[in-house]
Amino acid sequence: MPETTATRLLRLLPLLTSRQTWPAAELADKLGVTTRTIRRDVERLRDLGYPVHATPGAHGGYTLGPSGAGLPPLLLDDDAAVAVAVALANAATDPAVAGEAAARAAAALDQVLPPRLRRRVEALTAATVPLPSTPFSHNDIAFIASACYSSERLRFGYLARSGTLTRRHVTPYRLVATGRRWYLVAYDLDKGEWRTFRLDRIESPAGTGVRSRPVDPPDAAKFVSEGISVSPYRWHARILLSAPAPVVADKVPATVAVIEALDEASCVLTTGNNSLDLIALHVATLHIPFIVLDPPELRARCRILAAHLTAAAAHPPT
Repeated sequence: MPETTATRLLRLLPLLTSRQTWPAAELADKLGVTTRTIRRDVERLRDLGYPVHATPGAHGGYTLGPSGAGLPPLLLDDDAAVAVAVALANAATDPAVAGEAAARAAAALDQVLPPRLRRRVEALTAATVPLPSTPFSHNDIAFIASACYSSERLRFGYLARSGTLTRRHVTPYRLVATGRRWYLVAYDLDKGEWRTFRLDRIESPAGTGVRSRPVDPPDAAKFVSEGISVSPYRWHARILLSAPAPVVADKVPATVAVIEALDEASCVLTTGNNSLDLIALHVATLHIPFIVLDPPELRARCRILAAHLTAAAAHPPT
């Protein structure tokens, strides 16, 4: 049966959403039509409200841009639809992520899913147990994210670890999500230093109307990782590992240590703990050759632990 124009448009639209730019010849090859047909189909999509932009030249092509005032329908392939549905279902159970808004979106998507995809979503959702995040308003996330984007200074109350409520005046820079918690990286104007703030401890954030670009901002992800995995603890350790940084990063999450590549075959792990023994044992269980750079107390504990383990291994049970 010959393919109808409507069917072809339903195949064209997901292609345009799947990557930044498509040359007309590639689209024509994907759909088995001529470039002239692609041009006509693009005009039909524009008539339907989809902002498809054309860029001339050897490196040009078609790009699906953001719409103006309205939100045109979005088409997803099977795998993308299942992934979105499962993510929305999990987000709907977690008020820290999206809560009610995610529930509405999940319900709308469920209405249009065919039965075969709905069964896949139900199976994945039933087998997945989300770990709840610390609750805070998703409206606050959007507000603070907007302030980061526009560099608008904020004032808010902040509940310190001791339980004391303090007032903060900051220039926001970036939001960092660690999975269970969100952090704001901002320049504290009163203390004159870069700080991280847990979003669940922020109260009543308010804009000041004053905008100022932060000077010499840190690597936000690294800054938060150091603040979580190193700074709060009595002992700070730097350890040279004989393995590529990506290999170590697969074994050690950013909430536990900071991984910095030295070259293609080695990296430095920086971590913290209140127990030197726990640091030594954790690094040993990575099964990667390592050298303790500092502190010297950790090297001493490694020698003591090695002696204990060697002695235990030397005496088989009777």
